[in-house]
Amino acid sequence: MAFTLPDLPYDYDALEPQFDARTMEIHHSKHHAGYTKKLNAAIEGTDLEKMSIQQILAEVSKHPSAVRNNAGGFYNHDLFWNILSPDGGGVPDDSSDIHQRIVNAFGTYEGFQDEFTKAATGQFGSGWAWLCVHDPVGNLFITSTPNQDNPLMDDAPNKGVPILGLDVWEHAYYLKYQNRRPEYVSAFFDLINWEEVNTRYQAAIKQVAMI
Repeated sequence: MAFTLPDLPYDYDALEPQFDARTMEIHHSKHHAGYTKKLNAAIEGTDLEKMSIQQILAEVSKHPSAVRNNAGGFYNHDLFWNILSPDGGGVPDDSSDIHQRIVNAFGTYEGFQDEFTKAATGQFGSGWAWLCVHDPVGNLFITSTPNQDNPLMDDAPNKGVPILGLDVWEHAYYLKYQNRRPEYVSAFFDLINWEEVNTRYQAAIKQVAMI
């Protein structure tokens, strides 16, 4: 198969109490695994088997909805797991590139939190909230997308390279938070792995010129 379900970089219970172990287990072993399996089925026997996930997303509008939905689901969750950490949270290190860019874009870290929270809580129905690199200069923007769409897709209304994303599908939080999405979004900020986000920011500056 072209794609395999990635392991989590921590145990299912490592993000408690913010994200409970049962939700993490179902989310990873059922939902992410399902997207992976269905993506492989959707591209089987086609040239897409030879492409990276980023290459598929870059021309996803040319392909059936099964490719779009499952390629998005595969990529989005892989990013999501990796920007979380049981040792995360807090404000990015003052000396990091991402800290300076957040201040440039949103005034303060709290300004970033406010805008990201609005994007995550304001996304109607299922979808994602994103922090993205906009251009090779490294400017940032916040956006949201429906379903399993993301800003790498060729027909995204706000294109960029995601460096941080939050899943706001109900399956990501309903067992613990029920309909209290704002509480889930608030808990997310306690888990962000800013070192990983900073690494992704630096890589995205090079990547964004190619999308």
